[in-house]
Amino acid sequence: MANYKPDESYQNKFIPIDFSQQVVPGTFEYALAHIIDNHLDLSNFDQWYNNDKGGAAAYPPSVMLKIILFAYSRGYISSRRIANACETNIVFMSLSGDIQPHYTSIASFVSKMKDQIEPLFTEVLLICDQENLIGHNMFSIDGCKISSNASKEWSGTFEELGRKEAKLRRASQRILKRHQEQDSLKEDEIHHDLKQKEKLDKSANKLKEFLATNKEKLGSRGTPVKSNITDPDSAKMTTSKGILQGFNGIAISDSDNQIICQANVCGSVGEQQTLRPAVEQLNETLKKIGIESPFEGAKFSADSGFHSEKNLEYMATTELDCYIADTGYRSRNPLFKDSVTYQKEKVKKSKKRSKYKVKIFSPDDFTFNLEKMTCQCPANKEMRHCATINNENGKVSYRFIHELIKCKSCSLLNQCMKRIPKITGRQVSITRKLAGGDDSFSDKMKVKIDSSAGRREYSKRLGTIEPVFGNMTVNKGMNRFTLRGKEKVNTQWQMYCLVHNIEKLRHSIQ
Repeated sequence: MANYKPDESYQNKFIPIDFSQQVVPGTFEYALAHIIDNHLDLSNFDQWYNNDKGGAAAYPPSVMLKIILFAYSRGYISSRRIANACETNIVFMSLSGDIQPHYTSIASFVSKMKDQIEPLFTEVLLICDQENLIGHNMFSIDGCKISSNASKEWSGTFEELGRKEAKLRRASQRILKRHQEQDSLKEDEIHHDLKQKEKLDKSANKLKEFLATNKEKLGSRGTPVKSNITDPDSAKMTTSKGILQGFNGIAISDSDNQIICQANVCGSVGEQQTLRPAVEQLNETLKKIGIESPFEGAKFSADSGFHSEKNLEYMATTELDCYIADTGYRSRNPLFKDSVTYQKEKVKKSKKRSKYKVKIFSPDDFTFNLEKMTCQCPANKEMRHCATINNENGKVSYRFIHELIKCKSCSLLNQCMKRIPKITGRQVSITRKLAGGDDSFSDKMKVKIDSSAGRREYSKRLGTIEPVFGNMTVNKGMNRFTLRGKEKVNTQWQMYCLVHNIEKLRHSIQ
């Protein structure tokens, strides 16, 4: 007969724990504690407190930073989960000195750090430079779309939100009308309906208050864009995994060790509009850590989301050797033309787009004759020349317009215009280069990036910035913002980037 040792899991056992032995050199927590205790100036936090003559003692900023940044590195984003870890996890106890802050104190600490996070980020960047982790050879910029603490169901233009409010009012009135017509309803049904009516009225009042106290957001073209009631600074964004409500985390990293040198977030603003502020901030930050000419001899790469004539014109004024792709870069690359995988994905994307919108004729579909100054539409009808515009980039645009009656009776109307014309017919602008005119910045960039040297330099972008986002969102689990408002979300995004940079230092600090 078998003889087994008894199960004594019901018994209690006291285990002596030495907190100093829990933080081992070479680990992230050791580097984090060493940097905070020995290299960071935390005097800026003193202005938060005025309790030297009365009141309870405050949690030390060094302790709060240790447990929050270490929690972020483990994917603990929620302040409640961080507070619970301080009570149950031995490493959190060691970093905090066995202090258990309340979750409200943790959330308040993060939300108030908008003035303190920038100096901390710069000081950690200085340590990275002193350890020769920043090569200053190639910088790359990109954005990472991350969901925020906002519901995308409460997004819409002011017109859409107004219709939603009216719909909620009608639903509330239907419940009231049902009660008036049926007096024999049971008590539980009445209670349920009244509760539902109260919920509808509350939502409608919330919409009404938002529309009355806020101004409608306008896009870069001056047209209304979607606002969000729970977080007006956030925006609906399309990703490969669907539509999310959140922010786009912009970061610039160095190619040698993927150190993040600049970090910021944007909501409804497109990536094109973030390039110049990000590069200017990068220049200022690198100068703060003692680099006199940070862009001298350095290269810079970005994907097609940052490509525009205005951005290229600005980048030409810097000392950076830029490689910024346009939307047609891959289609011109002979390597992609022969790639079966690329062609299959291109067909898939084309089919997916065709499900949602009809392809409209582009200017390339119109027949233009420069000598005769004529233009024919895809239906072989002559268009009228109405204007000639000389652009500043050495190009000229010839504008043609169709008569309204011709477009309304055209069999190709659905393929030519998105809506039925009411005032004028189809308009088209044909752009050509002036004789002897200079090439635009976009044309110069196309020639540069299509060269063998340009493709080689641009290919380094993938290994410079993409691993950064993969490490933060997948490996570390920092894939969601818990705060609302651009200032608070920007603070949390910079703390995420701070975790990434400190991890790069863990092998340098022993």
